[in-house]
Amino acid sequence: MIHLSVRATTYLIGSLAIAVSISGCGNEAARPAGSAIESSTPAADRDWPLHGRIDGEDRFSPLKQIHTGNVGDLGLAWEVPMESQRGLEATPIVVDGVMYVTSTWSRVFAVDAKSGNVLWKYDPQVPREWGQRGCCDVVNRGVAIANGRLFVGTFDGRLVALDKDSGEELWVTNTIDRDKPYTITGAPRVVGNKVIIGNGGADYMVRGYFSAYDAVSGELQWRFYTVPKNTTGPFEHPELEEAAKTWDPNSTWDLGGGGTAWDSMAYDADLNLLYVGTGNGAPWPRFQRSPSGGDNLYLSSILALNPDTGRLVWHYQTTPGDSWDYTATQHMILAEIQWQGEPRKVLMQAPKNGFFYVLDRATGELLAANKFVRATWATHVDLTTGRPVFTDTADYSEKANVIFPATLGGHNWHPMSYSQQTGLVYIPAQDTATYFAPDRLSILTESMHRADMETLLPEPWLGFAVLVAWNPVTRGIEWKVPYPTLGNAGVLSTAGGLVVQGDAQGFMNFYDATSGERLHRIPTRTGIIAPPVAYEIDGEQYIAFLAGWGGALFVLTEQGTAARNYQNNGRLIALKLGGGEVPLAAPLANPKPLPAGEQVVMLSPEATRGRMTYMIRCGACHGWFGQTGLMPDLRTSPQSNIDNLEAIVIDGSLVPLGMPSFAGVLSDTEVADLKTYLNAVRVGQ
Repeated sequence: MIHLSVRATTYLIGSLAIAVSISGCGNEAARPAGSAIESSTPAADRDWPLHGRIDGEDRFSPLKQIHTGNVGDLGLAWEVPMESQRGLEATPIVVDGVMYVTSTWSRVFAVDAKSGNVLWKYDPQVPREWGQRGCCDVVNRGVAIANGRLFVGTFDGRLVALDKDSGEELWVTNTIDRDKPYTITGAPRVVGNKVIIGNGGADYMVRGYFSAYDAVSGELQWRFYTVPKNTTGPFEHPELEEAAKTWDPNSTWDLGGGGTAWDSMAYDADLNLLYVGTGNGAPWPRFQRSPSGGDNLYLSSILALNPDTGRLVWHYQTTPGDSWDYTATQHMILAEIQWQGEPRKVLMQAPKNGFFYVLDRATGELLAANKFVRATWATHVDLTTGRPVFTDTADYSEKANVIFPATLGGHNWHPMSYSQQTGLVYIPAQDTATYFAPDRLSILTESMHRADMETLLPEPWLGFAVLVAWNPVTRGIEWKVPYPTLGNAGVLSTAGGLVVQGDAQGFMNFYDATSGERLHRIPTRTGIIAPPVAYEIDGEQYIAFLAGWGGALFVLTEQGTAARNYQNNGRLIALKLGGGEVPLAAPLANPKPLPAGEQVVMLSPEATRGRMTYMIRCGACHGWFGQTGLMPDLRTSPQSNIDNLEAIVIDGSLVPLGMPSFAGVLSDTEVADLKTYLNAVRVGQ
């Protein structure tokens, strides 16, 4: 018999200090609540027409009707249900009084941005079984609009063009090999007459690339592969021949290599450069992926391309030879800052690896790289070579180590914001760690055991996310605000002196952009991970956001998150001065059971095998050992469900609800062992 300690925690989170205040700034006097004024705002500033508002993606709104003096008068303008109980991550796009936003399963809603009336909906009918091909929920981060057309990527790898006024489908093109586990969760970008889209799937062993399609016809214009398919060729484009020199000829080419471009892009019209961030390797550890070493270009890199030709102009690799899932797909911001007394056009990124990078965006020259959270994999980045200096604990090829940041990252997909007023970048950060072990499977299994990890930690740990105000010129933290939970949300800054960010507890928070003082918070009881936006209609400013818990943490509703005790019905919420009360999510009839804790059970050999099957096939959606997430907790399954497990996992009786069939994947013996395991750990009535 085997003792099983069922403890749910994938990430180790380190303590952070209380928010530090610095001197305040002046703001215009408060206006009466709800007062409408004749707008003097330039038309270009009233909308939110692009993913990051402008091509440079600074997510700074020049609107200032809502400001530090009157933010306490904000209330509900309207809300719209998003017909979802999963994660909502999209940035609303607002053009000419209409808001376009995506929900789960890549569905699109067009909404009157003043009244909240739904104008049309579009459902691309993503097969629900495709959900098992994605690592981090069936999310979508939004649309792009240009020349009367709306573009959206679907979770099952299609790119769709719609008429923006009617929602009529204009064209659909497949962007992937449909026999492989590719997904699209990121928002497309439009550059000239081209629509640019990447995809996800590196964690499921695919080869990364991103593509440009003609905006009118949907025809492929060019494709840039981020990793070679071998070291001998033929190569799809010349950049891959150079990349191949950084890979072992005996690399695991059949596993794809990874490098998927699943989120961040930005465009500089003056330089005509498209910037794209790339992802982790497949598999994660370089010692398995490319045994003799090498940088493995272009994994975990920032690429600058000519969007007309798809040819590379420069690149910078944030994590050479990545073995820790340290993607560089995180939000990039283009700005002009004072650098050593002179104005300089820069690209700024805070990727997963915990360093904040400042690059010259014309040449790719590294100007700065400094830690914004704990990062124990490298001591520093050498500004002369541009390369990180690895620590003794970074290598886990022979010995397990706890390494900061975690695979969750010091910063993940949640967009940051750069204020043109304060000169600060506001980063939705996490101070986290992962227990890495020599075997790839051990990264998934052993990291669940808190006791093992604690023996390797030099200090106690607590778990929370943190909002960091980073000064890219002085290269340090101006202030920070810790949260009591791990989950984070995207950020907006405004000319009203505000930083706006939601949280996992279900509040929308409003901070003074200079000091970090929290000025106001509005409860919703729905966890928020998406970024807010600001826009103006008829002289009245609004702040809008999606509320809906999920994403990478949809397998975890930790203590303190709204999703643990309240219904997670996703909604689109718009606020204005003098608005009403925001409706609060209703309590769950049966609050999420079993907070993560120790349970020791005795497992038979059959149940032990079933536990392994659960880990590989079930845990990514239904929660790792001891976790309770958004999907049904299988430890509380009705006995009838366990007794009839074959009908569910083989016959596909619940496919319409999103539960895939594992026919051809699970053997009869594996199903029987899984039933034995679920019966062993079951705690339901």
